[in-house]
Amino acid sequence: MLPCRFLVLLGTRLHRAGGFCQDHFISEIPVTISPKRLTVGVPDLAAVHKTIEERLRAGIDAMTRAERQLASHLLHHYPVAALGSITALAKGAEVSSPTVVRLVQKLGFSGYTDFQGGIRSEVEERLISPLAKHDRWAGGVPDTHILNRFADAVLRNLHATLAQIDHAEFDAAAALMADSARKVYATGGRITHAMAEYFVTHMKVIRPGVSLISDMSNAWPPALIEMVPGDVLLAFDIRRYENNVLQLVEMAAEQGAEVVLITDPWVSPAAAHARYRFSAQIEVPSAWDSTVAIQVLVETLMAAVQSLTWQQTETRMKRLEELYARARFFRRAK
Repeated sequence: MLPCRFLVLLGTRLHRAGGFCQDHFISEIPVTISPKRLTVGVPDLAAVHKTIEERLRAGIDAMTRAERQLASHLLHHYPVAALGSITALAKGAEVSSPTVVRLVQKLGFSGYTDFQGGIRSEVEERLISPLAKHDRWAGGVPDTHILNRFADAVLRNLHATLAQIDHAEFDAAAALMADSARKVYATGGRITHAMAEYFVTHMKVIRPGVSLISDMSNAWPPALIEMVPGDVLLAFDIRRYENNVLQLVEMAAEQGAEVVLITDPWVSPAAAHARYRFSAQIEVPSAWDSTVAIQVLVETLMAAVQSLTWQQTETRMKRLEELYARARFFRRAK
């Protein structure tokens, strides 16, 4: 383990060489780098909260055969399978009712009723509106400035997001996007489409064959007809999950595309069609969810792809700079 420290800079820009504007907010936080995880330490940070789905996935290796069978059924039909009776769940998973009870107790619940209460709470979190989020955050607001409250929440989100990313899956997703034999597409919802556009703008510099798919359904068929098995679709979908994203992901999967999904802790329904899924923490003291942790994942993915393709990317970037210079796109230094 290699301890080190770095500065996290929120809402700032460089003011002059060697210093920052006095009004800007800077937070110094400790970092621990290990072969498997990058964790960002935040003072007084509570343990990372896991959704029921995350707990199921994390504990599946320690389960009995019957419990794994039940867990697989729950994950495949999550969360609908858990909203019926214990008898219906046991029958659907082809296990006994006592197996259901044992599994939910292993997940930390006192019984099936308690387990269902947790499921319903998570479903409510998925569907929460901006107005409801505002009302929840407005109650019991601590007596600190909004800059500090918001920054604290963002840092907690970043810590929790990085702590639960599987490095092997992340590397595999980056390798898919770096493969020049595959075309790469990106799409998102009403808010997250901006993340998809940001990703595509930078990836076009790194490699050829990258396209943004509009969130307007009349633009899908021309894009989908070009997809072949093995192409990659990066999709963004956070609560309140959008039917357009789900439908496009379903159609892309039918074309044989490898779907990489970036979502939130409550997990978009599009995850059922994703080969790789990364969940980012998004809650902040606002009516709106934060996309800062998502932005970190996107920029890290791009950096990973660039590293894998640097020999080709360097040549491409040099030629691109020549074209920009010829077009006089950027202002010249005086």
